[in-house]
Amino acid sequence: MARRLFGTDGVRGTANTYPMTAEVALRLGAAVGRYFRNGDHQHRVVIGKDTRRSGYMIENALTAGLTSVGADVLLLGPVPTPAVGMLTRSMRADLGVMISASHNPYQDNGIKFFGPDGFKLSDIAEEEIEALLDGPAELVPSPDIGRASRIDGDRARYIEFAKTTIPKNQRLNGLKVVIDCANGAAYRTAPEVLWELGAEVIPLGVTPNGYNINKDCGSTAPEAAAELVVAHGADLGIALDGDADRVMILDETGAIADGDQLMALIAGLWADQGRLANGALVATVMSNLGLERQLKARGLNLKRTAVGDRYVVEAMRAGGYNLGGEQSGHVVMTDFATTGDGLIAGLQFLSSMVDSGQPASTLARQFTPVPQLLQNVRYAPGSAPLEAEAVQRAIKGAEQRLGADGRLLIRKSGTEPLVRVMGEAEDEVLLQQVVADVAAEIAVFS
Repeated sequence: MARRLFGTDGVRGTANTYPMTAEVALRLGAAVGRYFRNGDHQHRVVIGKDTRRSGYMIENALTAGLTSVGADVLLLGPVPTPAVGMLTRSMRADLGVMISASHNPYQDNGIKFFGPDGFKLSDIAEEEIEALLDGPAELVPSPDIGRASRIDGDRARYIEFAKTTIPKNQRLNGLKVVIDCANGAAYRTAPEVLWELGAEVIPLGVTPNGYNINKDCGSTAPEAAAELVVAHGADLGIALDGDADRVMILDETGAIADGDQLMALIAGLWADQGRLANGALVATVMSNLGLERQLKARGLNLKRTAVGDRYVVEAMRAGGYNLGGEQSGHVVMTDFATTGDGLIAGLQFLSSMVDSGQPASTLARQFTPVPQLLQNVRYAPGSAPLEAEAVQRAIKGAEQRLGADGRLLIRKSGTEPLVRVMGEAEDEVLLQQVVADVAAEIAVFS
């Protein structure tokens, strides 16, 4: 079945433009409410959101759709995406919803769904929900319309949970930490967790106004946090994105460590402690070859998936792994959470600093990255460049030139007519040549 609404991470688009309109959200709420209707108990849905202005509109429309098919809705307000996964499970809800476009600018918004187990929905479930949009709404009789209410205490529950993810009685006393919340969903929870654990907290991106989420701050623009780390002589910087499911680490010099470095650190620590399930880490095809080599040197394996944290989690669940993530900063630890959690990942790093007594600059450099180059090549809609013989020859030739010391990844974008050409090689001159050669053949179809 062709997917019309759902992408790699729920439904996403420009607010007030299809598909991110109140009308679609209303219909989608009714459809997903019907999909999760099971038995005659009173169904419960929890809805969280980030700080975008359009969140109010989407929240109200979803609530109307859900209550129209008999579901009770509990509105959490601004909370991190991982908190929605946690609360869906702990509150025995039938469904969880997060309204967020993650690291995108405020003009965009999105809707992510979580099943009663707290995990994001599968492709099959999303396709079945889309199919329901074509049918009648099946509204319930007037006496059975659901209720909607805002609840208190959800933020405190998540704060207490986050604190339990580091060893009991471990404190962060004496550590000075910059926390950049991207003016997003964690603008209150993240600083409070760090403060309650004893850290001296220097907050950034904690004054959301509906329009400044991810603007010149957060994990996609960590330079401001890096400057603050250096200016204040901080021990560490933690930069979250708009919904706090991804993170970048900034050492005491302001240098940035991505998700690959953080996953390498945690994998090594957990392996030493006998906690790394099945001796492997799950990451996407975009993770650096240096990570794979570092794990192999330690006798650990790297299992690769398609791009998207949802696919990482699916592979983790299928293979019984408990650690995975993406280079972009999603770090998934299923011992703690059902999706990426930037704050909890940052806490694992801080915990390792306390245990080891080593500075962030040492812990954040687990391996030397292999030079990586990515080039996006636009092609004419309707054309099929990757099926062309000339392109296939160029790809094969590039792979032969790179040999065993490099890697070439070619993939089409799922949202626009682009082919992403990514290469890795120790020889940067060779790397630039092979990526340029493949990109030039694909560009013929532009």
